[in-house]
Amino acid sequence: MKHDNISKEHRAFLQKSRRKTGVVNAVRLGLLLLLLGLWELVTALHWADPFLVSSPSRIAKTIASLYQEGTLFYHIGITLSETLIGFIAAILLGGVTALLLWWSETFRRILEPYIVVLNALPKIALGPLIIIWCGTGSRAIVFMTILVTVILVILHMLSAFLSADEGKVLLLRSMGANKAHILVKLVLPSSLPAFVSMLKVAVGMSWIGSIMGEYIVSRAGLGYLIVYGGQVFKLDLVMAATVILCFLAALMYFLVALLEKKLVRT
Repeated sequence: MKHDNISKEHRAFLQKSRRKTGVVNAVRLGLLLLLLGLWELVTALHWADPFLVSSPSRIAKTIASLYQEGTLFYHIGITLSETLIGFIAAILLGGVTALLLWWSETFRRILEPYIVVLNALPKIALGPLIIIWCGTGSRAIVFMTILVTVILVILHMLSAFLSADEGKVLLLRSMGANKAHILVKLVLPSSLPAFVSMLKVAVGMSWIGSIMGEYIVSRAGLGYLIVYGGQVFKLDLVMAATVILCFLAALMYFLVALLEKKLVRT
């Protein structure tokens, strides 16, 4: 048995925790089904115009239609690839930049005002420049994704690096450790929970960046479907693309949560 070596009290606690988790998951699913049912009922009884608010059944039919046309996974693949490339690039670029800023106080003091300004700048305002710099293809969308996400990564990781226990830093220095030793032995391990927390936020920001990019310039993708559906008043298409986006973002967040359990809780 897996829990043969634990006490009865501990086993009872684990069973209670599993039951509580099961209840929470059941309530979540029940709430979702209730909301979908109410939405369908409201539109079926014409308490709200289904043309304006769509309905779960109309959304399902639209998704099925996209699948039958052979374009569903094409649009999903375009947006997903742009988001993942931008997400990974932003994590790498932001993490390296945060390390450099932690390593050199002078470098940090020079660049910090610029980072704050870039963080406050509405990224959508750079849309015309991004089109000129990167063209009208996927490169512009990936660039927008990186731009939206990278500053968040830098700020979160720099804060995590700088919050390392000063007492432990002084102890390592007293034992002859240099900055590289402090980074490897203390700063990076202590910042792991903050890194995973940052990934959760960066997931949402990367999706925002890719959809913003597709709003500005795209020929395919879920953002393109939303823009096109709004232009021709196919609101079922708008809602269908939005639902798919929610599902993909939730799936990506779930994968990060699994990574958190693997890295932080073990």
